[in-house]
Amino acid sequence: MENSSARTASEKFEVPPEKRPRHIAVIMDGNGRWAQRKGLPRIEGHRHGVASVRRVVEECGRLGIEQLTLYCLSSENWKRPELEIESLMHLLEQCMVEERAGLLEQNIRISVIGRREELPERTLKQIEKTIEMTRQSTGPTLCLAINYGSRAEIVDAARSIAEEVRAGRLNPEDITEATLDDHLYTAGMPEPDLLIRTAGEMRLSNFLLWQLSYAEIWVTEKMWPEFDEALLHQAIRDYANRKRRFGGLEE
Repeated sequence: MENSSARTASEKFEVPPEKRPRHIAVIMDGNGRWAQRKGLPRIEGHRHGVASVRRVVEECGRLGIEQLTLYCLSSENWKRPELEIESLMHLLEQCMVEERAGLLEQNIRISVIGRREELPERTLKQIEKTIEMTRQSTGPTLCLAINYGSRAEIVDAARSIAEEVRAGRLNPEDITEATLDDHLYTAGMPEPDLLIRTAGEMRLSNFLLWQLSYAEIWVTEKMWPEFDEALLHQAIRDYANRKRRFGGLEE
């Protein structure tokens, strides 16, 4: 159910639409640490993190953000304890089922990037069902990076390009940055304008390394379960006040 106070705050948000980011990417860090600080199992931090996802998705929709990309599970996260991974997969499946009605109501289209084929079959089944159910939605895109690693993405793109060269469909001298763009998992998506990272961490963690080349980076000490509409507004406000020169000089 939509929060009326959040809706009112969105309506009064002072950043004009043309100065808001078109695409926001988020590294949702600190779920486990938040839970441990409260004496809770780490999975409870992930459960509370889902509420933050819901708040941010709804608010981005109200603010007219075209795409939101969330770093849900990195390819390196498989190194975590087996019980935590199993719990995360179950939580992901649960979210795919429980959030479908809301996604359809808000006209949100789901997209997933990463090596999906390595996910458990039951998890992949629920993900693909949600993607299919929202395929005709014409509103914002919610892109979930699941079993995602940027280096693996670039390797997969290079392999795909190499196959085209071997098949005679592409000449090596014709390969450009646009060629690589077209072979990444994110092909057809706008590049992120703003990267938000929680929990005070100051690194990219193998997330969208190619796509974030000129993104503005905004970091908060707050853990992801603490992230709310006010912090999202602050990040967008700070973004709007920055000068994006893309390697050129300020006019």
